[in-house]
Amino acid sequence: MAAISCKKTDNSATATVTTDQVADITTGSLALSTTGLSTNFADITVSAESVSSLNGPAKTINAASPGLPGPQCGITLTDSTVKTGTSNHVTFGYYLKYTHTLNCNSDSQADNLSYNLAFHGYYNGPNITAIDTGSSAFLIGGFTSGSTVFSMNGTYHRKGAFTSKIGDKVSGTSDLTIVVTNLIVTKSTRKIAGGSATITITVTTHKGHVTYHGALTFNADDTATLTVNGVNYSINLITGVKIKH
Repeated sequence: MAAISCKKTDNSATATVTTDQVADITTGSLALSTTGLSTNFADITVSAESVSSLNGPAKTINAASPGLPGPQCGITLTDSTVKTGTSNHVTFGYYLKYTHTLNCNSDSQADNLSYNLAFHGYYNGPNITAIDTGSSAFLIGGFTSGSTVFSMNGTYHRKGAFTSKIGDKVSGTSDLTIVVTNLIVTKSTRKIAGGSATITITVTTHKGHVTYHGALTFNADDTATLTVNGVNYSINLITGVKIKH
């Protein structure tokens, strides 16, 4: 689902953070099994499908003027959920709070959805454990009757403490931001079909810090290719499993 090319632009010589560890943190912020960005995309798609099914001129139900419910233009809804469990050898627990506002066009038809998320929790996987918080803000389009896809634009932010279980098992904090441009999700399959993003991640340990900047390209096969300082990783964005090449 994605191809990422990361470049190190600011590195403390004493920040002993390997590319494998950076890849693990990035994967944890992307994968479905760690309640990452893929989870956010999936939840947004469900909400967008619900709105899309009601598209058409807004109507009011009352005794004098009965009719079918249409989109509630301008209404803001808030919901929350807890996601816990074990998936693909990863144990996780997250609290997520969603807020979305439906924006209509001049014909009172659903035009786009403003979608915001705030979350906090933890995950414990084979390579890394983390306690983190985050947020996202997305604008979702594609509600016209002839559209076969949803488009998403926005920003995803995640930061917190981590402990690596590989190499020297370094501990520290991470701060990651992904800015998504025109991510396309096919309505019939709920699968990502394309899109791009920029990514910035800063990792801090007691010995120093390092910052990477990268480009993210979403593909249509539920995988990602992550490039960090010339090292390539294949990432399954469903399971969170990565393979170094």
